[in-house]
Amino acid sequence: MTKMIMHGCNGRMGRVIIGLVKEDNDIEVVAGIDAFGENNYEFPTFKSLSDCNVDCDVIVDFSNASAVDGLLDYCVAKNVPVVLCSTGLSDEQLSKVKDSSAKVAVLKSANMSVGINALLKVLSEVSPLFAAAGFDIEIVEKHHNQKLDSPSGTALALADSINESLSNEYDYVYDRSQRREKRPKKEIGISAVRGGTIVGDHDVIFAGHDEVVTLSHRAYSRAVFGKGAIEAAKFLAGKPAGMYDMADVLA
Repeated sequence: MTKMIMHGCNGRMGRVIIGLVKEDNDIEVVAGIDAFGENNYEFPTFKSLSDCNVDCDVIVDFSNASAVDGLLDYCVAKNVPVVLCSTGLSDEQLSKVKDSSAKVAVLKSANMSVGINALLKVLSEVSPLFAAAGFDIEIVEKHHNQKLDSPSGTALALADSINESLSNEYDYVYDRSQRREKRPKKEIGISAVRGGTIVGDHDVIFAGHDEVVTLSHRAYSRAVFGKGAIEAAKFLAGKPAGMYDMADVLA
């Protein structure tokens, strides 16, 4: 039985994951961490990791970028693997994630769903074909009006998968309002929509002469991310130090 601490237990995703874990006989939540909200769970909860005195096999994080530095310090000090799902990390934090992975197992993914990770693989294979044929590449992502970061980490991961397959020759463009010129060929436009309760929509558009191919992913509930995070937690428990991603889980 994998023992897991839920970091961000009172957030939307934290609550979803806690509910899903109850249906899984191979993993249990032994403690929760959250500075906000009620703590009416059957397991102990703490305002911060520094207050936590519960041992675990892995920590799953769906909190906030501001909490990631302290989380990484704790995981390194306690040698506890961490599934890192918070987005909007700064360059300095991403560097710290990499440094921490030399000392403890870290699994970081911009999106925990199986569908998105399959799409990343597909994009790496088909993008060179479309690029060679002169297709323009655009990404449109849509999320709920409470999402803080823009563009989404998933949209950037999709762009990176495309760009890496194209020798990283393309620039990312987020706003064309101050530019009056024809679209350069080697750019990937990334647009963000925020509204309502949209869980997560991502469209990758390959626009050619007289034809358009769109690869899309729609998340209809947060459960798709929660299920992926749980599988990642079970995979990561007991793993040696290193940087892992969902491709390792799905292999």
